[in-house]
Amino acid sequence: MITVIGSINMDIVCQTEVFPKQGETVLGNRFETVPGGKGANQAVAATRLGGKVKMVGAVGQDSFGPVLIDILKNEKMDVSSVQMAPTSTGIANILLFEQDNRIIVVPGANNYVTPQLVDANEQVIKESKLVVMQLEIPVETVEHTLKLCKKHGVPVLMNPAPARNFKTEWMEDITYLTPNETECELIFHEQIETSLQAYPNKLIVTLGDEGAMYHNGEHIVKVAGFRTTAIDTTGAGDTFNGAFAHKICEGADVEEAVQFANVAASLSVEKFGAQGGMPTIEQVEARVEESRL
Repeated sequence: MITVIGSINMDIVCQTEVFPKQGETVLGNRFETVPGGKGANQAVAATRLGGKVKMVGAVGQDSFGPVLIDILKNEKMDVSSVQMAPTSTGIANILLFEQDNRIIVVPGANNYVTPQLVDANEQVIKESKLVVMQLEIPVETVEHTLKLCKKHGVPVLMNPAPARNFKTEWMEDITYLTPNETECELIFHEQIETSLQAYPNKLIVTLGDEGAMYHNGEHIVKVAGFRTTAIDTTGAGDTFNGAFAHKICEGADVEEAVQFANVAASLSVEKFGAQGGMPTIEQVEARVEESRL
């Protein structure tokens, strides 16, 4: 079982052809609310690929909370450890303009993913094949979970976003760290190749449509991505992490897991929304088969 401890958000997306100046009101041309939060996204990605997933998180007592719980239930994951917090649900306010985005995240109920909530799920963690975390929950919860996983010998996959919350001393207790290029440089303050060499088979740096790379203990391995026509890249990194986690739990080595995750991520960008394009195992296998023809 994969246990995901992380954020659950509702993404509020506005698209405009005119970016407003300070104090200016403009008309937009698209509005949607779509489920998000890096924790929920990665849980959905792993579940759709066939993983047995338990989500540990929190939503608020507003209209978004029950909707998001129902969405996760429909994905056939265990949501019994998602609590209702006495506040608003976390949101990400996303402004889309000329194929770029600007995002304001309000954590809301995600701040209630506390060490106490983690302790209440200690037996779940103990029985997990892998614990997956991100940094959209309180730092003290992340630190507490790392100690608990170390106590029980449970491996941890951490996706360090937002990277400014990451502490390098955590590396000793992390099994897999999956930053993108920008996050990697922000965390380690050195060339990516130097960081990779320092953390063989632990640090996996994602490269967008170029794939990902890591050091296998002898040399740097670059695993090529699958080229596709992107509609919306939101959630591609989360798909990569969910897919990587699932494949590792199946017994794959790092290279096999990265290859699988690259294929899943390439499919995820072909539809709108962070969770909208996350593929099933059948879709991933079909793309792999196409690549062999």
